[in-house]
Amino acid sequence: MANDKGITQHFGANLAELLADKILQVYSGFPKRAYVNAIRRKCRNAGYTQRIELHADELHNSLPKGFRKASKILVAALGEENKNETGMFSEFYWVMPIGKFVEKYGIAYFDASMNAVEEITKRNTGEYAVRPFIRLYPERALARITDWAHSPNFHLRRLASEGLRPKLPWATKLDTFNDRPEPVFAILEILKKDEVMFVKKSVANHLTDWLRVNKAPTVALIKRWRRSGNTDTQWIIKRATRKIGID
Repeated sequence: MANDKGITQHFGANLAELLADKILQVYSGFPKRAYVNAIRRKCRNAGYTQRIELHADELHNSLPKGFRKASKILVAALGEENKNETGMFSEFYWVMPIGKFVEKYGIAYFDASMNAVEEITKRNTGEYAVRPFIRLYPERALARITDWAHSPNFHLRRLASEGLRPKLPWATKLDTFNDRPEPVFAILEILKKDEVMFVKKSVANHLTDWLRVNKAPTVALIKRWRRSGNTDTQWIIKRATRKIGID
């Protein structure tokens, strides 16, 4: 999936077939043929992101009414967790419409949605789905994300960083904390000594975002971190500042 055209072709009726079969394993009432036909009919001229949203909408049309019930079915269909440090376009790419479903239809159900995001990110990523909840429920979201930062699961620790990035690629900007980044920095403090490369890259990229969004407090943070003898912290700093140098 090296380019947009290559990505797009994976999110049509072929994905509908795959996703429907997984759902049918846990919910026998899923209308596979209607779902696949709707995706085939509507996705012809749609791009990658449009197709993901189309899948989310058709899942909403096809699953039982009520977000809690529908999301439980989708979470049950996720299957085994991803044990590898891989991104969203790996073997679990098919999970992406489920994340969009939670993002779009779960906003009134904080706990059920965040539980679903946890499971989604263990296979693919919840970094996009979580952002509307951060905007609408900042205090509750920060409490949950702090728990993720302490998790033994490296996917959740990565999400604690990635979901809060103010300039996450392919996502709307998250400006909730732009003028007061301290709550976000408190979470990055938890992650600054993480030994997992998947997490370290996220923290470094996150700091680079903040150097562009609110430089002064970010420079102060990095200077404090420079006093640490931890090699993982130093790696994060080096990567974060490779394009934006600081004194």
